[in-house]
Amino acid sequence: MNLLTRGTPGPLTRPRAGTGAERRSRRARARARLRRDLAFVATGVPLHLLTVPLFLWATTQFVGLLEGRLDAAPYGLPVALALVVAAGFWLTEAQRWRFRELCGVEMPRLRFAAARRQFGYHWLVGPCLALLELAVLALVLLAVAGTTVYAWEWLLPDEFRTAHRDYTTWSAFVMAAGIGSLFAVPPAAGALVRLEHRIAPALLRDDRAEALERRVSDLTESRAAAVDAADAERRRIERDLHDGAQQHLVSMALNLGIARATLKDLPPEAQAVIDEAHRAAKESIEELNNLVRGLHPSVLDELGLDPALSGLAARAPLPVRLRVDIPSRPAPAVEAVAYFVVSEALTNIAKHAHATRAEVTVTRRGEILRVIVTDDGTGGADPSAGTGLRGLAQRASSVDGAFRLSSPTGGPTVMTVELPCRAAAQ
Repeated sequence: MNLLTRGTPGPLTRPRAGTGAERRSRRARARARLRRDLAFVATGVPLHLLTVPLFLWATTQFVGLLEGRLDAAPYGLPVALALVVAAGFWLTEAQRWRFRELCGVEMPRLRFAAARRQFGYHWLVGPCLALLELAVLALVLLAVAGTTVYAWEWLLPDEFRTAHRDYTTWSAFVMAAGIGSLFAVPPAAGALVRLEHRIAPALLRDDRAEALERRVSDLTESRAAAVDAADAERRRIERDLHDGAQQHLVSMALNLGIARATLKDLPPEAQAVIDEAHRAAKESIEELNNLVRGLHPSVLDELGLDPALSGLAARAPLPVRLRVDIPSRPAPAVEAVAYFVVSEALTNIAKHAHATRAEVTVTRRGEILRVIVTDDGTGGADPSAGTGLRGLAQRASSVDGAFRLSSPTGGPTVMTVELPCRAAAQ
């Protein structure tokens, strides 16, 4: 049975929701775009034509000076030339305002070294663009006058209507031209705006500034890649040591322990060698564990920054109060930097600060991970006096972080590290 006969709307009969609203929205956007384009074109005419009278005045003063016809030429020519030079920069700022306010396009502020391109735009390209802008504005006037021609007929005197019986025919032609112009205005204005958007940024730009921006961007990307590569290499070494050399040492220590416990009838000299080898194996395992933790602790990857810092605080040689408030995990590189900053700071406190306690606070507010390490030591820490504090600053700067240190003589010492971070990929 056909579903349409049962009153169920099929694909062909279902009304298109929001079609009228979408059409009104499109018309509103088209009107707003047309107003913006016409405002952009209209403001461009005086800016592009201002150079013409200045150029003519400077030329007149120069010719008058050569021919001796103008007594004031020696004084007027320097003024005219100064205005010509100044106008190039003033008009550039005016064009920057025009593009920014009307089209939302930000152009860089140009240096004096870019004067050649500025003068080329304002003195050569500008007048040509002004002719096109005047043509578009004339098209607008023709559209307005033509579509309203019958309203203007009532202003004609009766004698003119009597003498020109065919004025209605000409009015019809004018109205048709006005309607055609009305439809031609939006594409013409839009095409001219697009043309100026191609020409102006190409000439009113600073190649040196753009090159520096590209260089900074490339260096930032390469540095981030180098940091990620170094972190990945540390993880690989940590895995290799943990799964390779450390397991061999553990197996050797177990075998030596079994030999020491079971081989009781050995000579004392042999028993002493086994005991010494067993002790050396256990010490090697402990040193390797410390080395692995120094490279990249596995608990940092598995559980995050809070458990990893808890392990650091537990192993510290002085009491450490730890507070970690991180709603979500940051990127692995940022986690690693925060961990090693705290680790090296606690090591420096234990060695040099003569402190009795320390406090570590890690918080995240928005896109900033803040690490604060405080101790009650003697103070007087100076980053320029040793490599430890400089290393902390370099670790922070590797991810565009900030490092601050307050360490007056007598203490306390407060180290603050702020790291920009993103949420870790889930």
